[in-house]
This record gives sequence, C-alpha cells and structure tokens, in this order.
Amino acid sequence: MEPVVLTTDRLRLRTFTPEDTDEVFLAVQDPDIQRWTTIPSPYARVDAEHFVGRMVPDGWRADTEYTFAVRLSEDGPVIAAASLHHPRTGSWEVGFWTAKEHRGRGHMTEAVLALAHWAFTDLTCTRLEWRAEVGNVGSRTVAEKAGFTVEGVLRAALPNKGVLRDCWVGALLPSDLGLPPALPYLPSPA
Repeated sequence: MEPVVLTTDRLRLRTFTPEDTDEVFLAVQDPDIQRWTTIPSPYARVDAEHFVGRMVPDGWRADTEYTFAVRLSEDGPVIAAASLHHPRTGSWEVGFWTAKEHRGRGHMTEAVLALAHWAFTDLTCTRLEWRAEVGNVGSRTVAEKAGFTVEGVLRAALPNKGVLRDCWVGALLPSDLGLPPALPYLPSPA
C-alpha cells in the first residue's frame, strides 16, 4: 500500500521519512519509552535510521505494518508514533509511543481513534487489538479512553528485550465506534 495521511481536529498522521530521524532518536531517549516498548535499549542513532529508513517503508510495501509520525500540524514536530501491525484474519494490532513532553493531552487517544476509523473503514479490519506489558498504565489509559475493552492478561505473551512478559490485551470492534462491521458478529449468549 502507498502511505496515506490521516488528519484529526488537532493532528496530522503521516509516514516517517529520513528527515524525521533526529526527532525519533531524541524522543525515544526517554527511559519510559525504552522500558515499555520493544525498541532497542539503549537506542542509538543507527536504530532511528533503521526505523525510518527501512522498517517503516518495508512495512508499508509488504502491507504488514502501517506506521505514522504523529504531528500537531503539517510541519510541526513529531510528538508520537502510532502503527497498525501484525494483520491476521481481519484483525490488526495498534501500537504507539508519545514523546514525554506531549503526554497527558489526549493526543494519543485521538491518534488511536483516527487509526481505528481508518482500519475499520479502509482496511476492512474486523477487530483492532491492543497489547501492553502489565504495568504500562499510560498505554492502558490511552486504550481505555479510545474505547478498547480490556479482555485479560496473556501470560508470557510479550517478548521484550530477551524476556517474556505478561501483557494486557484489549480489543475495539467497529460497533464500539458506531461503525458497521466488515462481517456479521454473533456475540456469545450472556
């Protein structure tokens, strides 16, 4: 797929380019981003170069991961990253990080909802999943504010820096956002 640009009332989401390397490198020096995400730690400039120069474009080309730089305006600074990845049988997973100085303002919730709308309307996504290591309260807060239902804990399901960790898992369905599903859904009896 060719990269697309998504916009919200306050944000512009577009693919990363090599010009974003320095901003990515600086943002992910934050110990919280390195602790709670699966990025390399320590994070070197070469890691940022690989991310924006190879991982991001390769994901778009292979239709396996659509990664966006989140900005406050068309040419504003990178405040976050968000992606849809690991497509399987109609389901996608969302992942994200936010630069420390931009947390707590609702930007990531807004970005996740923009990705969800795009996934459900343009990618015929049937279920959007979110996973985060147990204890990553910031990520869980974003997911819950975006309408995800936390469904439980998966034991030893998140490899991070050579260690398997338990993770929370949640899901958002098209109907949670008032959108029609790509396939009919028959919930189990209550």
